[in-house]
Amino acid sequence: MKNNIKITFLSAAVCLFTLAGCTKDFAEKNQDPNAITVITPDLLLPSIIRTAVNTQMGEAWGVGTLIVQQTAKYQFVDEDRYVWGNKDGVWNSYYGIMRDVKKLTELAESSAQPAYTGVALIMKSWMFSVITDVYGDVPYSEATNGDKNVFKPKYDTQESIYEGILKDLESANTILSTANATLKGDLIYQGDLLKWRKLANSLRVRYLMRMSAKKDVASRLQQIVTNTAENPVFVNNTDDGDYSYYAEAPNQFPNYTNRIGGFDEYRLSLTFANTLQSFSDPRIAIFARPTSGSVSAGNPVYVGMPNGLNDTEALNYNGGSNNISRMGSFYYENSITPAGLLVAKGYIMGYPELQFLLAEAKLKNLITTPTTAQTYYEKGIEGAFIYLNTTMPSNYLTRTGVQFDQANALKQIITQKWISLFYTGLENWFEWRRTGFPVLTAGPGNQNGGLIPRRYRYPLNEQLQNPAELNTAVGRQGADNINTRVWWDKAN
Repeated sequence: MKNNIKITFLSAAVCLFTLAGCTKDFAEKNQDPNAITVITPDLLLPSIIRTAVNTQMGEAWGVGTLIVQQTAKYQFVDEDRYVWGNKDGVWNSYYGIMRDVKKLTELAESSAQPAYTGVALIMKSWMFSVITDVYGDVPYSEATNGDKNVFKPKYDTQESIYEGILKDLESANTILSTANATLKGDLIYQGDLLKWRKLANSLRVRYLMRMSAKKDVASRLQQIVTNTAENPVFVNNTDDGDYSYYAEAPNQFPNYTNRIGGFDEYRLSLTFANTLQSFSDPRIAIFARPTSGSVSAGNPVYVGMPNGLNDTEALNYNGGSNNISRMGSFYYENSITPAGLLVAKGYIMGYPELQFLLAEAKLKNLITTPTTAQTYYEKGIEGAFIYLNTTMPSNYLTRTGVQFDQANALKQIITQKWISLFYTGLENWFEWRRTGFPVLTAGPGNQNGGLIPRRYRYPLNEQLQNPAELNTAVGRQGADNINTRVWWDKAN
């Protein structure tokens, strides 16, 4: 026994001696010479842009096109009937990205690269606008302050959030106007700071119009449109704030990797089809496909289905799936083709949207410019066709329902904006809530008392982790359900 013990101790000593010799310079010998040891702004920015835009596009397909009745559910119809469970995708994604935005700002300041500060403010403002428009009052001033031991941030009012967003966008414009630096890692404008300024100021127009029913925004809008030297805005489609995807993984259009069954659950909505067909609008061929049954019969037609049908009604509508239009191939299998890459893009804001906003502002006498509401409206339509890389028919602007009519102008402006914003995010939903156009009716099988939802409920995790602040917001805003209106959507 003693000998065995001595041998064991000796063996252990030899092993330890050998191990010590082997690990003496272990760290030095195992360093990866290609490893990134210092994070710089240009390494953070691409991830921020890509993840933020992909989140937007995910919501665009799952909710954005559906709730404004551009698509309808053929299978698994709960979403289309407003049987909504926990919706925390926007919340979790954008608050997570916000930490990187904060880090980007810190790195930009410590390395004296103000261009990244300006871009960080724009991305932060855009993401917070989506969060607050989806939920209402949310953490803002104390968000991402976990490093300061703030783990239960207060919920700011939407009104104060909007003022913060507008202030940050104005600051971004000022910062970028004097920044003289190369911006690397820019997946949207490839380092063109003037175009980032145009995005910042065009977003200011969007958010001023968003809250125009609650506050007098005329002077702030006027300041932008009459002083474009200091406040440049989009002047054509080359200024569009969108992210171009690639044919190669992992930067393909998000829906491209979806299973075919998941894609085919969504079909052309009857509401959307009726509108497009009433204008003989050729864009229907981009948004959807002729029914497979009509193609087989040699007479291709587009057929939409009503929103909000129950499972049986949806599956049997018009004789089944062969007689209902699938959505366009550019938003699925052909999104990686040269033509598809020009259509299926990640969206922040575009020139057509700005023109429709200015048309509305002019119509409501919120701005004084030589340009008429009709001209803004027509430029918006022209830009919308260009955005889809398609040709507008020469007589489109004079067609019934399209030709500018002062008496019905607001409806026309918002309807054309609705068409142009297909599969771009949640902006269509926000604008429908704000304007009431297009006129939509909840489907017959809806489970929400005949009402179309006006917000998401707060995430379940917030109810567990930050209940006091959440309840304060609910007490101020209204019941935490999908029908409560957010601040800019309230009548008074």
